[in-house]
Amino acid sequence: MANVPVPASGAAPRPDKPIHPKGLYKAFAASLTGTALEWYDFAVYSAAAAVVFPLVFFPSSDPLTGTILAFSTYAVGYVSRPVGGIIFGRLGDRIGRKKVLVTTLMIIGVATVLIGVLPGYDSIGISAPIILVLLRFAQGVGVGGEWGGAVLLSSEYGDPHRRGFWASAAQVGPPAGNLMANGALAVLTLALTEEQFIGFGWRIAFLVSAVLVGFGLWIRLKLEDTPIFKAIEAHGEQPHAPVREVFSTELRPLIAATLCRVGPDVLYALFTVFTLTYGIQTLGYERSQVLTAVLIGSAFQLFMIPLAGAVSDRFNRRLVYGTAAVVGAVWTFIFFGVLGADNEPMLIAGIVLGLMAHSFMYGPQAAFIVEQFSPRLRSTGSSLAYTFAGVIGGAIAPLMFTLLLAQFGTWIPVAIYVAVAAGVTAVGLALGRDSNTVEDEDYRLLLEVSALERQQSATGKGH
Repeated sequence: MANVPVPASGAAPRPDKPIHPKGLYKAFAASLTGTALEWYDFAVYSAAAAVVFPLVFFPSSDPLTGTILAFSTYAVGYVSRPVGGIIFGRLGDRIGRKKVLVTTLMIIGVATVLIGVLPGYDSIGISAPIILVLLRFAQGVGVGGEWGGAVLLSSEYGDPHRRGFWASAAQVGPPAGNLMANGALAVLTLALTEEQFIGFGWRIAFLVSAVLVGFGLWIRLKLEDTPIFKAIEAHGEQPHAPVREVFSTELRPLIAATLCRVGPDVLYALFTVFTLTYGIQTLGYERSQVLTAVLIGSAFQLFMIPLAGAVSDRFNRRLVYGTAAVVGAVWTFIFFGVLGADNEPMLIAGIVLGLMAHSFMYGPQAAFIVEQFSPRLRSTGSSLAYTFAGVIGGAIAPLMFTLLLAQFGTWIPVAIYVAVAAGVTAVGLALGRDSNTVEDEDYRLLLEVSALERQQSATGKGH
């Protein structure tokens, strides 16, 4: 923290509690709602791209081409994430975490709602798929800037000694979003005929996201910015070119933070996406059986992810993270090796345990990534790592699994792919650093000193 009169490490007593404890739970909720909206959209869009979009937006092509085109719009959401990471990550370090999070939530929410009311090809012709692609691109830009800011919002409000737990708020978003999306889709499927669902029912699922947006905005607008950013801003320490500075001064942390995400992303894609295809097409399970197993696993993750974050606060975070990576890789071989047709209890247990291994990587992940970067560059560094890893990890994993299974006709190459991804994560953890609470504590103390000086100055002027 150059040029800042920060107390030397250990030179002053450290605060045991966050500066703003009243805002802590609001920050946790504000962080969770944004990522939950992201994954709600992820699940709803996946279902619509497979069933509805080929008919509504690409009806002039043959069914296979229509499906491919529909999924290509899905991929646009991943490709555009680095754009959002660069734009909003740097803004988070320049103008503040809160302002960025309000903007990204608005972008994601408005784009999702507009998809829900977008006329089909029959109404506006070629404009329909073009607008769909543009809205999907906007969603991806918003998502790319959302995660880094959401993680900082909850972690920088919380006690830095409990960063693993508080930062896990953003990580609870995927299982929460999946559960809400599948719940909404299940209700619509039961209430409507297939013709009604394709005609208008899918739009309801998109429009429901407005509730999440409204709740998230209500919380975020009432919050102040994080104590860490307020201290940085008070002393004019915002970086002028944060992206360039990250690449020039914190390249190793960026590589470490990017690589550590690959294993969890790939493992999650395996147990929540690929198992649907493998279980139904290869082993002959009913779709409802596999989906139920995934939903049970997601429900467990609502509690396992924050628990894993808390565990990583008590033990070495890299050790907890790395152990889970090894367990996840080994469990993948065991799962496919013993899973057969007509064994639903094993299917459920296997997916639940696989997602538990994922939880013990995903829970500590946000804190690990945040603490790789200096506070001045956290928003930029975290956002870049998140978006880069998403492209090389989660975005291509389902496709790679499908190609490997089709090419070799066995699950073994799929499991090897997961093991390699876990190895990539291990490399990232080895390159990274352990938790450093001193940086946050110094900024918190500096903010307290600044507030005291302002109070004394005001009192002096009053006399």
